[in-house]
Amino acid sequence: MGRIVVGVDGSDSSIKALHWAVRQAELTGATVEAVNSWEYPATSWASMMPGMPEDFDPQALATVSLNEALEEALGAAGAAAVSKVVVIGNPAQALLDRAQGADLLVVGARGHTGFKATLLGSVSLHVTQHAPCPVTVVRD
Repeated sequence: MGRIVVGVDGSDSSIKALHWAVRQAELTGATVEAVNSWEYPATSWASMMPGMPEDFDPQALATVSLNEALEEALGAAGAAAVSKVVVIGNPAQALLDRAQGADLLVVGARGHTGFKATLLGSVSLHVTQHAPCPVTVVRD
């Protein structure tokens, strides 16, 4: 059995990528690992601005966000079958790190209109150029 890594940030594009990854896993017998990452906002972190609540836990918020996106997209049983990973860091780098040893990395493309529709988003562009495994970019 192989492993398919998919980036899920809750956007429509990432949900389409999730559905594609789950279907591919059904066809190949692979497992699916959904990855979400988060970073501290640069301005808040750099200046150590006061005002952030003491109980602010971005890791917990990202975990809840991932779980909710999976359950909404796949239902409770489908979401339970997916491995969930939440990490701190740049989204592209987090996906590249998790893709080590994977059979496939799946990401969504940003949903732009007009001329921009021919361009990939920054994360999908970065992972297609640097991934240690094959990459599928799911477009509309």
